Amino acid sequence: MTTNAASAAEPGNRRILLVEDEQTIADVVRDYLLKAGFQVDMAGDGFTALDLAATRQPDLVILDRMLPGLDGVEVCRRLRLSMSVPVIMVTALGTEDDRILGLEMGADDYVTKPFSPRELVLRVKSVLRRSIKEFTPEPPVEAAGLELDPASRTVTHHGVPLALTVREFDLLAFLMRRPHQVFSREELIKAVWGWDFGDLSTVTVHVRRLREKIEANPTKPELLKTVWGVGYRFDGKRSETETVRPDVSGPDVSGPDVSGPNVSGGDHGRQ
Repeated sequence: MTTNAASAAEPGNRRILLVEDEQTIADVVRDYLLKAGFQVDMAGDGFTALDLAATRQPDLVILDRMLPGLDGVEVCRRLRLSMSVPVIMVTALGTEDDRILGLEMGADDYVTKPFSPRELVLRVKSVLRRSIKEFTPEPPVEAAGLELDPASRTVTHHGVPLALTVREFDLLAFLMRRPHQVFSREELIKAVWGWDFGDLSTVTVHVRRLREKIEANPTKPELLKTVWGVGYRFDGKRSETETVRPDVSGPDVSGPDVSGPNVSGGDHGRQ
């Protein structure tokens, strides 16, 4: 099912794929997105979501964590294999591990049920602002064999492209432009995500994912370092003999839980 906003569209009239099997929630969120000027495609299960993503090429996907047929985590993983579309995951599961799993599969953001549809629309706008090319982007930056180009939103390591999500790119860009400066997770949540509050484990997961992609040994990072009790910094130096070795997990730090009010959903008790 496809619904188009006929008026009051924001510049670009961006297309959102809304994947939610609870029709009441889907209708409420759709109406708020339409009112904000977006085009909205809707899917009620994971397989339909993948088909629509391939044919409609959305600018962003709002993805429920628990879906019939194929759950949201697997949908997110498959989307990441085929396209770089930003993903906001919506979950009714209350544990931090469930939320972190979605982030580790490549989600750029998440919202916990119950949530405010207005907050969700703000999250959508925030992610889109960071994922869509600006007319006057910042200049490229280079360090330690990494070349980051904001205009094309690409990163290469010694000429080899790196596949980064929207938030991974933004986090790396922010830190590369401020080498040797330490930032707390609270500061990074505000500067990179644009949140005044949030689950700080979101930052931790994205730091770990970045290390898996840019570090020779993610368990002993030399570029994106932890300053224990303070936060993270980008050092920007690596010996020329070192190479990146992906898919190795680094250390983790947990953070507090945050959820928003108003729109609820029980995912039909599938927990």
